Amino acid sequence: MAEALPGDRLRPHVKAHKCTELARLQHRLGHRNFTCATIREMEGMAAAGLGDDLLLANEVLDTRRLGRLVRRGARVTVAVDSPATIEAAAAGGVREVLIDVNIGLRRCGCDPDQAGALADAAKAAGLEVRGVMGYEGHVVGFESRVERTRKMETCMTLLASAHEAVGGPVRSGGGTGTYDLNTGATEIQAGSYALMDTAYGRLGLPFEPALSILATVISVRPGRWAVADCGLKALGMDHGLPSLADGGTVHRCSDEHVVFSPPDGGHQPAVGDRVRVLPAHVDPTVAYHDAFHLVEGDEVVDRWPIDLRGW
Repeated sequence: MAEALPGDRLRPHVKAHKCTELARLQHRLGHRNFTCATIREMEGMAAAGLGDDLLLANEVLDTRRLGRLVRRGARVTVAVDSPATIEAAAAGGVREVLIDVNIGLRRCGCDPDQAGALADAAKAAGLEVRGVMGYEGHVVGFESRVERTRKMETCMTLLASAHEAVGGPVRSGGGTGTYDLNTGATEIQAGSYALMDTAYGRLGLPFEPALSILATVISVRPGRWAVADCGLKALGMDHGLPSLADGGTVHRCSDEHVVFSPPDGGHQPAVGDRVRVLPAHVDPTVAYHDAFHLVEGDEVVDRWPIDLRGW
């Protein structure tokens, strides 16, 4: 990713890993600017000395904690999409904002034709408007690259029209699924590429899965199914069922269990065996856990706290 989007062309999204040690690795690869989803992530990144340029790509109505980061020397930008969020940014001590534009995701963001008026209101409140942001999150997961490209271009046309009214040097957007397609943004907010998951794995991207959950087989019905101790409370399930690194079929998950059958002709699991479970969505999966264990084969070589989780 650092080769494809060097330096400030990439603003890595730390919500995908919530780990300052991994963010330091991204920083060493040339990325000084980061995207966050929560105030907690912003505070943790600043405390780790990674506060050169932090974007909270989310609307918040109490920015006092962000104002404290500004006073301590961090560069903080927050997304705004309404008079209320503009007022909150100014009241809490934030100095810089991006106008968040709805480009089709139907989540946060103003209508494109409202962006100019909101920028004027932000400037009248004493804020610096750095530009616009818009996330094509409804597009990044399309398996067809042609369809992804076509829909992404529609989104960027909307963002460009808003940017024309707002001005500023920044057009922020994009994700792992459009990292090499989105030329309309000045910076890409990709995050999942660092660890990957099986949903993105279906897109043929040049990134390999680095994250798995090591689970233990706790029950077996020979020739029928096996159960491992990794369920809904350990996995982000909004993108579907997990997979097994060694193949086989996952049938269902419950609170503490994943029920699976081995691949035809493959190793038949026994109680006590370990299996590597690959999540379909990495971001919420990470938020369930306290640490990453870095491994080479079966040897644990380091432990990195997932220190940006929580609120």
